[in-house]
Amino acid sequence: MIVYAHRGARGYAPENTMASFERALQFNTDGIELDVHLSKDGHVVICHDHTINRTSNAQGLIRDFTLRELKSYDFGSWYGSAFKGEQILTLSEFLEWYAPKNKLLNIEIKNGPIIYSDIEEKVIDILHKFNAVGRTIISSFYHPSLKKAKELDNQIKTGILFECRPINPLQMLIEANADYLHPYWQSLDKAFCQHAAASGVSINTYTINTCEEYNFAAKLGVNAIFTDYPALFITRT
Repeated sequence: MIVYAHRGARGYAPENTMASFERALQFNTDGIELDVHLSKDGHVVICHDHTINRTSNAQGLIRDFTLRELKSYDFGSWYGSAFKGEQILTLSEFLEWYAPKNKLLNIEIKNGPIIYSDIEEKVIDILHKFNAVGRTIISSFYHPSLKKAKELDNQIKTGILFECRPINPLQMLIEANADYLHPYWQSLDKAFCQHAAASGVSINTYTINTCEEYNFAAKLGVNAIFTDYPALFITRT
């Protein structure tokens, strides 16, 4: 089973920072998952929330700050004093470091409720710049972003994120012209997984953080997991 470090190895370091990404690779994780937004001046930046309130020493919406302003804040101390001074990263900065590693990548576009109208094109352009298209999945809970990404570049692999148990998950995938199903692990069931497998569709599930959750997903034959604690699972795959 493929193991993605969720927001980097966020169980061991502040999420979506270089510290968490480096820790993920120390565990020989198969891939990294991260989240992207747009700054006020149009840079693709890595952060989970639409605000920086929870993960920095400042307050406000990412879209209201320039990259220079975002870089002036501390994105590590909230997690622990050992991580003081961690900066927000741009996707380009991350890929300059990560692309040579030849590892998998999942980029979640954080559209909704704030909509970044041109974020898909910017992300795809950066992936091409670093020759990372072939090993990257773009995912989102905002499925129109996935459809738009495919329209921009049909080589891009996409995964539909969802937390509920839809009546027909494959219909959502078809409507978004997506490649993978990315469900919350508690929404998985045998019928759902068998239907996907019979249709040749792989399931990548989030967020698996215990051995019981891992065993549940493995029994159902999922393709990949996203976890905050990759060290628990990388040796089990």
